[in-house]
Amino acid sequence: MTTPHADGNGPLIPMPELTLPALRQAVATVALSRLPEFFDDLQKAFVRAGDEDSVVPIRMFYRQWGVVVEIERHPDTAHRLHAAEQAISSSDPDVRERAIREAGEIVRAAHREVAGG
Repeated sequence: MTTPHADGNGPLIPMPELTLPALRQAVATVALSRLPEFFDDLQKAFVRAGDEDSVVPIRMFYRQWGVVVEIERHPDTAHRLHAAEQAISSSDPDVRERAIREAGEIVRAAHREVAGG
């Protein structure tokens, strides 16, 4: 795990390792309401891994939930993403376009961070 920033604007928790126990604890801490989704995705990943005789679905699960944690452990970033997700439903095409761009930038940045910066 990495260490959190010293200032008050830093992450709520350090970035966990991409392991099942570490991600489970992180999701329980920063996105408790998403824990059932986490376990559902986990089960689907293991079934798919068995069906495909491949560890790729499990690695994809770890990466996907690492991205969720990376976003949610930063309250300002999570707030921006959730606001953008809501704005995507706007009837104003300009608002929708800005929201899609904002959400995409946040998710891409989180993917880069999880992949090692």
